[in-house]
Amino acid sequence: MSLKIYLLRHGETEYSQRGTYCGVLDPELTPEGSQMAQAFADAYRSIPWTAIYASPMKRAIATVQPLCDALGLPMQIRDGLREIGYGAWEDRDQEDVRLHHEQDYIRWLTEPAWNPPTGGETAVQVASRALPVITEIESGYQTGNVLVASHKATIRIILCSLMGIDIGRYRDRIDAPAGSVSIVKFDIHGPMLETLGDRNYMPRHLRERAGT
Repeated sequence: MSLKIYLLRHGETEYSQRGTYCGVLDPELTPEGSQMAQAFADAYRSIPWTAIYASPMKRAIATVQPLCDALGLPMQIRDGLREIGYGAWEDRDQEDVRLHHEQDYIRWLTEPAWNPPTGGETAVQVASRALPVITEIESGYQTGNVLVASHKATIRIILCSLMGIDIGRYRDRIDAPAGSVSIVKFDIHGPMLETLGDRNYMPRHLRERAGT
């Protein structure tokens, strides 16, 4: 038996619905986001979970809480799993950022690995705090199923790092819609991506939500 890590992006928030930048901001889930969380718990409760890890942000905790409640499993909070910091771009949309921070925005689009949002984090900085959590899981659990509840950019950066993709291309190569699950299996050959951005577990009306 191999170790499998399930990377779960949190359910919908008002920011993911609107498409505005939200990193260090800590919103609650929308009612639909809460429905995504419950749908995940209903669909995945039969899996024999070994451990559950989560970002300390409310939207990540709320997404995995129904599963923890159903199974009676503790949630292990890790700060390294929080979302990328968007600095001065927080709570602003793309057009507003392009208008007021044009040069930073262009540099970020071109090479986000080393160029941060104005006053925010680079992809390299996110990788440096998120990947040690993955290493901790690999070291602690050679087999079993481990759930990791995190965020869009953080999950994409983790996946790029594990798959050998330039993390500067995380926005171009990997997608992680709200509530989606990506599964990575670890064996003697290293990490293998088994599932990417799956949301088939949730009802159609939630899958079709705009802006997620």
